[in-house]
Amino acid sequence: MQLFIGGACAGKRDTVAARFPDAVWYRVDEAGPEGWRDHLSPAVSLVLTGWVDWLARALAEAPDDDRLRGRLADELAAIGEAERQTGGEVVLIVPEMGRGIVPMAAEDRRLRDLAGWLAQDAAAHAEAVWYVRHGLVRCLRQVKPAGHAR
Repeated sequence: MQLFIGGACAGKRDTVAARFPDAVWYRVDEAGPEGWRDHLSPAVSLVLTGWVDWLARALAEAPDDDRLRGRLADELAAIGEAERQTGGEVVLIVPEMGRGIVPMAAEDRRLRDLAGWLAQDAAAHAEAVWYVRHGLVRCLRQVKPAGHAR
């Protein structure tokens, strides 16, 4: 799994599109974070995007932030396992929100917090983490598992 993170309009989508020109794109806000399973196959890069809209909707429906974070953590673990089983690759595009600014409204704080937890959990699972700002890309971490050819 690879993670591309950065602020709004930072160039994440363009960077991913250039690096993975044949990728299949899937918006988690359209069918939820579980729907990717139907799209991952061997030798295919699957890009998952649309996290903020899905998170905002999920927060409105779920009063328990810890349970929602657990659900996301389970999906991230499932993605890693599916990559190992299929040989496909998943690329996450996750927004960086807040940059230290605390929103006034409680629901905005919850969204920012959950987006931050998603980013932390995704970074913990990712083999490579890329930070994109102003169209510039910096590798924050790249780990190649033993015996892995990517």
